[in-house]
Amino acid sequence: MTNAKILVVDDEPQIRRVMKTSLTAQGYIIMDAKSGEEALEVLRREHFDLVLLDMNMPGMNGLETCEQIRRGSEIAIIMLTVRNQEADKIAALDAGADDYVTKPFSMPELMARIRSSLRRVPLSLESGVSTISFDGIEINLATRHVSVQGTDIRFTPKEFELLYYLASNPNIAIPHGKLLQAIWGPDYGREVVYLHVFVNQIRKKIEPNPAKPRYILSEPRVGYRFCLPAKSGL
Repeated sequence: MTNAKILVVDDEPQIRRVMKTSLTAQGYIIMDAKSGEEALEVLRREHFDLVLLDMNMPGMNGLETCEQIRRGSEIAIIMLTVRNQEADKIAALDAGADDYVTKPFSMPELMARIRSSLRRVPLSLESGVSTISFDGIEINLATRHVSVQGTDIRFTPKEFELLYYLASNPNIAIPHGKLLQAIWGPDYGREVVYLHVFVNQIRKKIEPNPAKPRYILSEPRVGYRFCLPAKSGL
């Protein structure tokens, strides 16, 4: 998606200029906003494929802006920040970001993260069946939608891809690295915190009791296993 439309949100004019110049040179269509408030207004008017969002801005900060965007959109979001603590990464992902990049970063690194966030995993089942159904939950590959007891549940693209990948490989422990590379891309493999956050988000949406999961089970020091009920539709 080299012609993808990207919104750069940062309160520093120099950063916005550099990002706009560099990304435009790569074929992306770029607009910018200097605040979270302005970003939300722009997003209400125009369609974008991805948002590059600074975490530390005056007024409405990046986390608040990300949460607001996520309430009504599945757009890809990459959070940019000068902080590299695990708590900050968790906060960004919990707010709805798909990825997290620490400043200063190289443009090749950012380009790789952008490509990862824009990619859509070509999910499929060997059986050719596009719907997985169990216990009143339906995961539909054709529409990329999930319903629980007949109610449609909003999933971000990465959440859906992770859920579908797990559910279509049931009852086996899938290592963290394999999951990361399958969903985020070949440049990933050690960002286990991403999986912890995204699995937690998915559990909140499909598990009867997220604190005692029935479907997505943790395999200590290995990865995750999707426990698919015996009476299920594949």
